Amino acid sequence: MKYLAGYPPALLAQVQQLVATEGLAPLLRSRYPGAMHEVQTDRALYDYVSELKSDFMRKAPPLSKVAFDSKLHVIRNALGTHTTVSRVQGSKLKAKREIRVASLFREVPLEWLRMIVVHELAHMKERDHDKSFYALCEHMEPSYHRLEFDVRLYLTHLDSGGERLWANPLPNPQPHAAPVSAP
Repeated sequence: MKYLAGYPPALLAQVQQLVATEGLAPLLRSRYPGAMHEVQTDRALYDYVSELKSDFMRKAPPLSKVAFDSKLHVIRNALGTHTTVSRVQGSKLKAKREIRVASLFREVPLEWLRMIVVHELAHMKERDHDKSFYALCEHMEPSYHRLEFDVRLYLTHLDSGGERLWANPLPNPQPHAAPVSAP
């Protein structure tokens, strides 16, 4: 249960029991009964992040790129990243800011996408995961800590061999119609 390190032993025991009885999936589906969200492209993600940024962080520098990243969770063991790349342009130093979100968040409830976006936006103002960082996250998303815990539960569910709960179902093959014979 690597995603729940640092939580109290009593809570870990409850989660372990849910994993053993395959109770995590029903629990998560009951908490988030809707289908996955509509933010499926990098452009839609950029618009979604920009809207949140304009609501809560108007004075923050602009973002140059926002994208889903299919390699993020595997390579960096992270669900999202916020990077600043500084470049010299003539006599000036230009900074470009990027947010990358793990592709896993294409197939989850909108609340979870919002949680990870809020987390990465908070890094624009607060670098470290300290009290002021989490206060900013809670300001932008009052249910931040519950959502983060539920994402950790979902990652534990996936890590224990569970299926993706909100993934697009594969399209059903259409039965071939019997050929119509001409009279």
